[in-house]
Amino acid sequence: MSIDRIQAIKQRLQTLKPHSLEIIDDSDQHVGHASAGGAGHFTVRIASESFNGKTRIRQHQMVYACLQDMMPEHIHALSIHTETVD
Repeated sequence: MSIDRIQAIKQRLQTLKPHSLEIIDDSDQHVGHASAGGAGHFTVRIASESFNGKTRIRQHQMVYACLQDMMPEHIHALSIHTETVD
């Protein structure tokens, strides 16, 4: 299921036209967390021209907006690292 979730995350983030995109499943580091309820923990590293001129908070909001339909059912926790592209 993790591979499916990673592919779903990648697909949704394509709307930001990423220059680079890395998704890491960190779920194994959080085994036993009762509140997760089977949803995953992920790290997203994304660079996009879409972020140029935007605050870090706005960049993160853009990522969350792309993944909103996956939370909290498929994504329990998300660590986001954004970069602009020159």
